[in-house]
Amino acid sequence: MTRVRELLAIMARLRAADGCPWDREQTFASIAPYTIEEAYEVADAIDRGDLRHLKDELGDLLFQVVFHAQIASEANHFDFEAVAGAICDKLLRRHPHVFGASGPMTAAEQNVSWEEIKAAERGAAGGAAAGHLDGVPRALPALMRAFKLSKRAARVGFDWDHASQTADKVAEELEEVRDAAAKHASANGAQQAGAASAIFEEVGDLLFAAANLARKLDVDAEAALRSANAKFERRFRGMESLAAQRGEVFADLNLDAQERLWLEVKRGE
Repeated sequence: MTRVRELLAIMARLRAADGCPWDREQTFASIAPYTIEEAYEVADAIDRGDLRHLKDELGDLLFQVVFHAQIASEANHFDFEAVAGAICDKLLRRHPHVFGASGPMTAAEQNVSWEEIKAAERGAAGGAAAGHLDGVPRALPALMRAFKLSKRAARVGFDWDHASQTADKVAEELEEVRDAAAKHASANGAQQAGAASAIFEEVGDLLFAAANLARKLDVDAEAALRSANAKFERRFRGMESLAAQRGEVFADLNLDAQERLWLEVKRGE
């Protein structure tokens, strides 16, 4: 028995009538959050260059695929073999330059071909009414989804010609956030709720514009923000460490003192 077949047998046993009560109670919806979590743990292991744990995390993610397939099989929808078959068919279909007769392509040409094939698949699945934004998963992190939505729109011409124009849009949205914040500060009573709602909306527009600018500059917005998060965390921990070394309690320092620590840590990098 191959280890994949062993894994499938283990999953079936866990879901059997005399199997694990917890596993038997699960549904597609109940395990979906775990599937997302495992995918992020795979990405985290890659970010840390931790190949030993990457193997384990990939196994956890594979288990999620097997879990979903087992639930589907029990309801006579599809099984793991069908899942594997579907991705095999998709890869063959989307690589005509490798498995078909289209001939060699550059990486750039292959990207164009890939997107054209995906668009044709979406059209076939959704019929004539299929929209250009169809197929962008709603469960994606909001920043990543903003990036993908603007990329889809750009393919059909809804895009600025130059990155500088996109940057101007970011500046415009930031100014609208400032205006909304100023109105909120001067609002009172019943006006407060409306002013807070306006800030919420304008901040969302600003973040969407920033994701669109990242796309225009060929920067992965999600990866860039993860990097910024890591940098902030590293510097903040550095500030806490410096304060402790000097016998100070970081939380007791005023903002000016904290800012001096920030600049010191930043210069030391």
